[in-house]
Amino acid sequence: MADKKKKDTEKQEVANDEKQLREVQEQLADALKKAEEAEKKAEESVKKAEEQKNDLLRLMAEFDTFRRRTAAEKLEIVKSASADTIKGLLPVLDDCEIALAQLEKTEGNEAAIEGVQLIFNKLTGYLKTKGLERIEAKGEVFDTELHEAVTLFPAPSEDLKGKVIDVAQTGYTLGGKVLRYAKVIVGA
Repeated sequence: MADKKKKDTEKQEVANDEKQLREVQEQLADALKKAEEAEKKAEESVKKAEEQKNDLLRLMAEFDTFRRRTAAEKLEIVKSASADTIKGLLPVLDDCEIALAQLEKTEGNEAAIEGVQLIFNKLTGYLKTKGLERIEAKGEVFDTELHEAVTLFPAPSEDLKGKVIDVAQTGYTLGGKVLRYAKVIVGA
């Protein structure tokens, strides 16, 4: 009987051990399932973080491009406004040149010549600091990139054919770009 009791007790212990083993296995299966879910969530979080990082980098690049384009546009607006202002002053330069030429033809106007010359020099000096350059045309070969022919005139000599004989209106460049073409008389 003692053996039977012992066997029953052992069976009971084995049954309890098996029950505990099943519970541990179930807990382990649940833990594995939760670990897999956590791993999936972690992968999704990493993927989402990468997407957000890429979006941020793209946004930063777009902003940098926008900033550069805006700065270039501002610079172009300033240049355009400067060019318009200087273009408006070109007739004043022309008038100063005409006044000097007329004053030099008459005698006794040294003070007037000196005054107009002073104004002309100050104005041209200031405009040069802003990038304005005079197009030298007289005696040069006619160039459609710099000159505008207002008339053709028979050349006094063979070496003046195709060259600028006289300048009707002075031309100017601003920052290397033609602001006003020189209006010239070309030898034919």
